Amino acid sequence: MRTRQAGRVVLALTAATAVLAPQAPAQAAEPPRIDLRADVDRDGSVDLTGVTDEQGEDTWSVGRGALFLPNIDDDSRRCRPPAAATPDSALARCNDAADGQVNGSADAADLARVRSVAATGLSDDATGSVRVTTGNGHVRVFLKRAGAWTPVTTATRLTAQELRAGAEFGVEGKDVIRDSGVWDGRAVIRLTVTSGDGTSTDEVTLRAAPLLTHHNLQNTQRVLVTEVPGNDSYARSQQQFVKGLVRQVEAAGVTAPVVKFRQYGDVWAQDFVEPAYVGMTGPGGRPQTIRVMLRSAQDRPAGRELYSRLRGPGIGVVQARGRDMRGWETLNSFGNLETIPPYAQGGRSYPAGRIIMGRRESGNARPSREIRALLRSQGLQNPLLLDTSWLHVGHVDEFVQFLPADTPRGWRIGIADPQAGLELLRKAKREGHGGTRMFSVKAGNGMLPPQETIAQALASRHLVSDNTMAAERIRANLDILKRETGVTDDEIVRVPALYTRGIVGDSAGTRMPLLRRVGGTVGDGVRDHGQQGLLAREGAAAAPVVATSAYVPGAVNGILLARDRYLAPRQWGPVVGGKDIFTTAVTAAYRKAGIKVSYIDDWYTYHLGMGEVHCGTNTLRDTSAPWWGAPAAR
Repeated sequence: MRTRQAGRVVLALTAATAVLAPQAPAQAAEPPRIDLRADVDRDGSVDLTGVTDEQGEDTWSVGRGALFLPNIDDDSRRCRPPAAATPDSALARCNDAADGQVNGSADAADLARVRSVAATGLSDDATGSVRVTTGNGHVRVFLKRAGAWTPVTTATRLTAQELRAGAEFGVEGKDVIRDSGVWDGRAVIRLTVTSGDGTSTDEVTLRAAPLLTHHNLQNTQRVLVTEVPGNDSYARSQQQFVKGLVRQVEAAGVTAPVVKFRQYGDVWAQDFVEPAYVGMTGPGGRPQTIRVMLRSAQDRPAGRELYSRLRGPGIGVVQARGRDMRGWETLNSFGNLETIPPYAQGGRSYPAGRIIMGRRESGNARPSREIRALLRSQGLQNPLLLDTSWLHVGHVDEFVQFLPADTPRGWRIGIADPQAGLELLRKAKREGHGGTRMFSVKAGNGMLPPQETIAQALASRHLVSDNTMAAERIRANLDILKRETGVTDDEIVRVPALYTRGIVGDSAGTRMPLLRRVGGTVGDGVRDHGQQGLLAREGAAAAPVVATSAYVPGAVNGILLARDRYLAPRQWGPVVGGKDIFTTAVTAAYRKAGIKVSYIDDWYTYHLGMGEVHCGTNTLRDTSAPWWGAPAAR
């Protein structure tokens, strides 16, 4: 956008007559022509000769418009690990955008380029100034002078020589978009040039790259897990899980070492962080991305380790800890956040995928307002809320997942199927195996294995009714997903599952970081799993509620290690004819979808804590594909 001030009008005074005499109008001086441009077409360069980066420079849309990165990583590793006494409010204050400097070439690559077209014909008295007219306080602008980046201030003046040569600017964001009602991510940069011939301005509009969560069509590049220190039975068991996980990750072809959180012993690595990213096209047309570790809005210390273990070059951390944060409120755990892969349906398109989260109908409970506002304000993955009231922990990863597929859509829905689980038991009983033990797991962690048989399980007071209810609730949620995405029944992978009602002592459904042995009797905080050795979660509250959790380890609660390789919790189901009937059925369900399943034992480490492999791990995924060009399903 350009505005111009007209040149000066000259009047002549004749000395002889001392009267004002008419004179032919003088040619008005033409104000300098100023042209400021940014990477509107997102090809990684600023076009100074054509029109590709000039058309639409004052607008922004999902498919077109200049981007800048919230520059919240630590490319020069100057941020020290936080001390134990450092308050949470101070943890995020160190990053590349906090110091007003460009910290080396890697940090410079994170700057969005804005350039002025060489302004010929400027008088020597011409000067230029730069101002952020929208988004001031949220962005910082640098001017490149003599090969170095200098922060632009209100006192910065560009010389006529710099303007004639064309100036280069760099723009960084100081934070992600938190609430579009406060700031929608837009930054308008204005260049003003003044000389004796008049004043001209031009401006361009940029927007902060949206913070995006990963989906399962992005390849796994790194796996995260907590490794519990110590030598007690639980620690040894959990350490064995980590060793097995490392082997499975390597076998799947993931070459980056597994990240092991060790500081706080919070085994639910899925819950205290959600890996996300921001991205634009950088120099040379290459993707320029920053990973962002989104810390859960919970009062749990494990998120502090993100600053010491992960923050660094190309990785930043964001805290969203709202006023409505309530301790370890389970809906704020990020096991309760999954992402549908890209799709288009009903005139709406989600080129970067769409978030799903669980809510509780009882009490109208929702995830934190601040988290929901942050996710919604990115403008691309507006969260879809599903009903998880029927689950004790209440996370969407307990019953649904999204799997790559060689189909026009590119993905399928994996869904837990309690009716299929019941039918496996009924079939085994019909064939004369009712006396077979329901679980084939061995004793561990000082606990005896469950002793009930298939017949006893089917005859128990609640198992059939609990799974009939679970099937109804899952069906209702699946109907929402089908309506929102257009997925058909042929695109659904139904995975046998079973849920059970337990007596639990924490009405919030919160997973706690460690499990402890409770002797002898069923009491508050105990998951009644029909076994003599019982587990309780630390910090269980006094008011018990009745809810459901996985009875047989939840197969959909695993992790996708490669496009065709999936790691599920070992089923430990009834063994009939030398084969675990649940393992056989689960393997067949995934094989039909073109996915090979491996299994890992998580019975004593996660399953008895009402979680599984997915709950105890996390993944960093490939961020190289431009989100604005992601394929949308037909």
